[in-house]
Amino acid sequence: MDDFSGSAWRIGARRAAVAAHRAAFDLLIRNPGASAASSGAVPAALWLGPLSFLAVLAVFDGRLAILTASILAGLVFLAAACFRLAAACQPASPAPRTSLRRDALPKITVIAALHREAGSVAALIEALSRFDYPADRYEIALAIEADDHATLAAACAAARPATPSLRIIPVPAIGPRTKPKALNYALALTDGALVAVYDAEDEPHPGQLRAAAEAFAANPLLGCVQAPLGWYNRTECWLTRMFALEYAAQFHVILPFFARLGWPLPLGGTSNVFARAALSDCGAWDPYNVTEDADLGFRLARHGWQAGIITPGTLEEAPVRLKAWTAQRSRWLKGHAISWAVHMREPGALRREAGPGAIAALQASLGANVLSAIVHAPALVLMAGLLTASMVSATPPLVLIPALAGYGSAILVAWTGARRARFSPRLRDLMALPAYWLLQFPAMIRALREIAGAPYFWAKTDHAVTARARTAPDEPIADAHPYGGHGAGLRLVRVAQRQAV
Repeated sequence: MDDFSGSAWRIGARRAAVAAHRAAFDLLIRNPGASAASSGAVPAALWLGPLSFLAVLAVFDGRLAILTASILAGLVFLAAACFRLAAACQPASPAPRTSLRRDALPKITVIAALHREAGSVAALIEALSRFDYPADRYEIALAIEADDHATLAAACAAARPATPSLRIIPVPAIGPRTKPKALNYALALTDGALVAVYDAEDEPHPGQLRAAAEAFAANPLLGCVQAPLGWYNRTECWLTRMFALEYAAQFHVILPFFARLGWPLPLGGTSNVFARAALSDCGAWDPYNVTEDADLGFRLARHGWQAGIITPGTLEEAPVRLKAWTAQRSRWLKGHAISWAVHMREPGALRREAGPGAIAALQASLGANVLSAIVHAPALVLMAGLLTASMVSATPPLVLIPALAGYGSAILVAWTGARRARFSPRLRDLMALPAYWLLQFPAMIRALREIAGAPYFWAKTDHAVTARARTAPDEPIADAHPYGGHGAGLRLVRVAQRQAV
């Protein structure tokens, strides 16, 4: 156990200053084209070309322009539907694993970047201390903003001699005040061969680190593994039920399909385990990107590293209020738009470095997320108008067929993901998904404003607000699964509710 006299783990002032500067500026200096802080732009031909074509067409023949736009939109909907159907039909394929003896397990550094988390840090330390992994082979590093005295004090008070090695690392206020900058700083001051990342509200499965270590042992080209995410307050309200369906689709259907195809993974921001060598190779996290996880997944691929899925999952706390949900979603959409633009600065280079699958994955994930947030609300209005017109003319518009196929396939993927995540969704919740997706439109408007005026602003999500305790009722681990834990089967992990400090 480290010495916790004072409020922080002590390191040399010079080493801290060098590490802080590198954490904030190293990627921008070494590879400016990979940083969201640089001024590179997406080639104008990628978006001006199609718009100019339709504009010119509209000048000469407005009806033909509308027909052309409708056909293109229909093809996009059909392509999305076919992709989702293929994903739903393919079983999840976890990364292969090689069983390791205790003395062969690599050292793992577990990092959590915290800000204003005094009410969550004690439960987090408890959760991160229960891994089925030798205590002398993993360390916990809490990267806490240096001026966040309440969280620093709560972390020191929660430290216990029985836990694995615990480091409390105050993060200097140099550069942007973002999670990726804090992760970079902690990375520089630790030395685990593998690096795991968690958030303040996480309840990871105890077998997660061992599953990750064995996956890395089986594939030397593996740069990162992603564990599936879910919510322990899934049943609290309509908003959390919708969010659970969305996460189930993403982490139990879409990302496993990406992994099966060998595509880069737009990573979630937690429950990732990285090879330290891979992080060093690609420049680690971009401090100026508010969805550093998704960006890093593509940058790893550009440096020749592969990504995989492991089965033991993590449960988190979903926002229970619309205001908090909108703030979080606006940050995600802003980061996805910026990450898409960063990697599309040189599409040819992306294809050469990561293959054509990277181009497809970028459009099918980050690009599709941003586009759907923009067009979903107008599309529903247009569909309603077409349906009304068809009732008058008694001629159903054919353009609705691909749109309905797109929505139907999205609902099917959500249902499939929920079943894989071991919960049974309500039919009315599945049918309400298009209404839930409407909430993205105001979040997208906010994201666009922030891209123009505050691209690095981090909308903080408050935690410890749910009425639910940290439990794991939907842990996607089963005895029949070959990677479903080490004989433990479905495990329930219950922790006392978090108390505000």
